[in-house]
Amino acid sequence: MKITQVDLYEVEIPPITPIARYFPKIYDITLCRVQTDEGLVGWGEYQGTRAAHAATAEALVGQDPLGLDPFAQPDAFTCALLDISGRAYGLPLHRFFGQQVRDRVPVSYWSCPMEPHETAAEAEVGQRLGFKNHKLKARSWNIVETARQMKEATGPEYTIGVDPNTQFALLPTAARLADELEAVGTVAVFEDPMLKNNLEWYRMLREKTHIPIALHLGAPTGVLAALKAECIDYVNLGGSAAQVRKAAALAEAADVPCWIQMGGLCTGILAAYSVHLQATLPNATLPCDELPFTREADVLAGGLDLSEGHFTVPTGPGLGIEVDMGVIERYRVA
Repeated sequence: MKITQVDLYEVEIPPITPIARYFPKIYDITLCRVQTDEGLVGWGEYQGTRAAHAATAEALVGQDPLGLDPFAQPDAFTCALLDISGRAYGLPLHRFFGQQVRDRVPVSYWSCPMEPHETAAEAEVGQRLGFKNHKLKARSWNIVETARQMKEATGPEYTIGVDPNTQFALLPTAARLADELEAVGTVAVFEDPMLKNNLEWYRMLREKTHIPIALHLGAPTGVLAALKAECIDYVNLGGSAAQVRKAAALAEAADVPCWIQMGGLCTGILAAYSVHLQATLPNATLPCDELPFTREADVLAGGLDLSEGHFTVPTGPGLGIEVDMGVIERYRVA
């Protein structure tokens, strides 16, 4: 088998209206399609422009996709090559990562920073759609009022993940807000509340609140440092599939649950890749941040199966998805 063509499609799919009011565009997305002379096709996705991986795409042409080490490639091409391998051997992609431990993967609803009443309205939408948890890009000046209004709109069972992206900055502010949010009673996790250059602050905050503390980390060395500092209850893991596997294994050894964000506001291609990986990670028990539903269209024909706040792990060969080229061409910019 030989790779005959590699196509890169840079697409710009606007966010759904509530998000688009604040962020009309959220980072570049490029999809890669790897075609073979035996008719097998593999797909991948990355954040960035088409030009970023044009040289890699060109270098793959003429090679045997089953003879390459997929994990030696940039991760979007790792995904595409594993997709081809799975289709060739009739195996779902998660079989290349290890033993499957779950057939459904929890996922959060998501909101960008908004006014409290707007976020509360979005929480009602998320609850109607079956989600159980709502991830917020939080800000110090209105997060407590936002949490209160969300609880009023949805009740105490709809939980909140507070992610200020370190905007709370210093320990006194983070500790005060944690105390006020703990009184609201619906906050399920406090992620990256402070600057991340002082893990001792995180250890101290962890001692001051019953809200679980999490860091968003990538490299396994960062996870190891956080575990040694005893400053986290949970961890949000990103990066390549290989990196996530290593980092998750470290967290598992310390009995620390994790959730995964390989794509964030991605399309269904990268979300499917992440879901396959999460199906094999024993401690990936928390709602993930793969959010193709936050854009006005998805490139999958039918999309990933999503119900009651869970993705169903595809069972077909490879990624187990079908891509809609009509949607790609509609939103293609390069």
